[in-house]
Amino acid sequence: MKHARIASAIRARAHRKMAFAALRSDSSAAVRLKRYNHHMIKARRLEGQEVRS
Repeated sequence: MKHARIASAIRARAHRKMAFAALRSDSSAAVRLKRYNHHMIKARRLEGQEVRS
């Protein structure tokens, strides 16, 4: 299960990076916020799976 936790951590980090990239994108504020929230929710879920495993 260690491999799964590492993969989960890598994916969570990738979603955090995508979330912050969304804030810097050339889109409307509403779209940037929606993308940011979407990726942060995924990152938090992945981190939650890490802890439970």
